[in-house]
Amino acid sequence: MFDDLDRTSIADEGVRELILRLLNLIEMLTADLRTAQTELQRLRDAINRRKGEQGQPTITPTTPPPVALDHSSEQARRHPVAWVKRGNRAQITINRTQDLVVDRAILPSDAAFKGYEQVIVQDVVIQTDKVLFRKDKWSARSTGQTYLAPLPQGYHGEYGPGIRARALVFYFACQMTEPKIADWFAHVGISISDGQISNLRIKAHAPFHTEKAAVYAAGLRSSPWQHVDDTATRVKGQNQHCQVVTNPLPTTFSTTPAKDRLTVLDVLCNGAPRTFRLNDEAFAYLAQAGVSGITRQKLTALPRDQTMDEATMQHWLATVLPTVGSQTRKWILDAAAVAADHAQTEWPVVQLLVGDGAPQFTWLTAELALCGVHEGRHYKTLIPTVPLHRQVLDTFMADFWSYDDDLLAYREHPTPAERRRLWEAFDTLFSRKTGYWVLDERIGLTCAKNASLVLVLAHPEIPLHNNPAELGARQRVRKRVISFGPRTPEGVQAWDTFMSLAATTKQLGVSFYQYIHDRIAGTQQIPPLNEIIDERANELDLGASWTTA
Repeated sequence: MFDDLDRTSIADEGVRELILRLLNLIEMLTADLRTAQTELQRLRDAINRRKGEQGQPTITPTTPPPVALDHSSEQARRHPVAWVKRGNRAQITINRTQDLVVDRAILPSDAAFKGYEQVIVQDVVIQTDKVLFRKDKWSARSTGQTYLAPLPQGYHGEYGPGIRARALVFYFACQMTEPKIADWFAHVGISISDGQISNLRIKAHAPFHTEKAAVYAAGLRSSPWQHVDDTATRVKGQNQHCQVVTNPLPTTFSTTPAKDRLTVLDVLCNGAPRTFRLNDEAFAYLAQAGVSGITRQKLTALPRDQTMDEATMQHWLATVLPTVGSQTRKWILDAAAVAADHAQTEWPVVQLLVGDGAPQFTWLTAELALCGVHEGRHYKTLIPTVPLHRQVLDTFMADFWSYDDDLLAYREHPTPAERRRLWEAFDTLFSRKTGYWVLDERIGLTCAKNASLVLVLAHPEIPLHNNPAELGARQRVRKRVISFGPRTPEGVQAWDTFMSLAATTKQLGVSFYQYIHDRIAGTQQIPPLNEIIDERANELDLGASWTTA
């Protein structure tokens, strides 16, 4: 009905405004109708089920629906690049060379040797190594003790370093289940039970837990900014949360019972005991959060500019504010904990987080960079009915991703002039009035986030998206789908440690299997991962804009 509507052809401004209002009314009524139809069907299904019948079945259509429900922005923000096959010979280490000769009997008399044609063939040789150790045994009457020769480094119980390393790699990096790992070992001639595999993956891994902590500390040192995200996880069947912290060098996972601001702060401090501090920063936070002046005045009775542990802080609050509400108490604890973190010197203070805008990630750092891809997804949820509005939305989204391309180009070659131009371009793009009310409202919400969406203009090192943390969370989701979740504290620690080490070794270009085998066998051919991170951090200089500011 409205396919050929041209607003510019309507000369009377009042009529034009009236038509635009009616078109937006159609959009609002259509959206309400969709919601009502969905709710009506849900209620019908509920009534049918109470009658002992079935609800409406979910049948996948044979053709795609007319309106795309995929909120991904990959296709919109990526440009097609011609595919070019890349050789991998440079990455292959040759183990042996074998010359192959032509049967001389089939060669004619005038055949001349022309050298060799090289072909690289990859293969894997799997063989068992079942060793009977005869341990030297001595007994001394004078001491009443028996002296027994120890097993070589890496051998523990009935299994050597190869089996122990593979069990860890298969479970945490290859996402295999314990029964499938047992099947694989059985196929190559190793007798091992599911219970033994469980013990191999969660028990006696203190050195790995220590190195994971060192990796996390090195990751905080390596960059003033970090990606953050979280995803649901299960511990003994109960819902918990996995916090993901990453940058271009390490990725670390931490399982926590909650995901509030204090919990995220605990993760950023690598589990150090909580501390609290009431100072100017804390009181400024409380004022911005809307805590009443009377409450803030009562807080001045507490020790100021002093770091307190959690028990002391809770005691003071119970004394000064015994009837304060739970939300206000939370704001006070959040403010004091963040202020204490910013004042401490034991851990590197994260200056900037790159995230998706979840409330628990706000206020923790001096700056918060929002993910442009997430912002684009909000526009993908708009489903205009009127063709004119679809055209307006398509035009705006084209400009949206064009601006994103300009930001990407700025990251590669930042200049003061381009920084000023892009600031002005943001204001121009996100102050646009299209006449499509829902779109204009969404544009206004984006405009209010300008400081967080274009922080790349001040810090060209940071990405425009939060993909690294999301990919880390996706690894945990896949592991959760395959293995459900750990059931003991040891299992939780093993999941966090080995998933962190697997992701970090991949980012550093280190073989996870060789790393695990090296640590178990005690050969120490691979340097500590935290030392590799420190070395790479000096090369990358991920905080260049902070040091030159």
